[in-house]
Amino acid sequence: MPLTRIDHLSIRTTRLAETRDFYVTVLGMEDGYRPPFAFGGAWLYSNGKSELHVVEIDHANPGPVVAYLGEKALTEADNSGSVDHLAFTASDVPGMKARFEGLGVPYRERLVPSLNLTQLFVDDPNGITIELNFPG
Repeated sequence: MPLTRIDHLSIRTTRLAETRDFYVTVLGMEDGYRPPFAFGGAWLYSNGKSELHVVEIDHANPGPVVAYLGEKALTEADNSGSVDHLAFTASDVPGMKARFEGLGVPYRERLVPSLNLTQLFVDDPNGITIELNFPG
């Protein structure tokens, strides 16, 4: 059975509120339904689809997240670990740049002329680079 698409991405963090706020306020994602797991977290949606799962790591009470995700869940929280970046297709370059500038969020802009692609890069509170691709 071949893979058909990425279902969602997941980030582990001890900074749940800050991470959630970054993706909602800076990138425009929306909070959405999340099953009642025994550990904290947030499911963030884009266009009605749950695309980013944020898992809260509570070092004072790691039992619930370890029981569900295993011991590895506690390692590399708040760092990018093996993840280099997350990439999203986006629209409205001027609007996104204005959002970043209005919020004081530093970003890097790159152009890929051979693909007719504009890219904006920002870093989330956990040190993960977010790549936004604007075709056309």
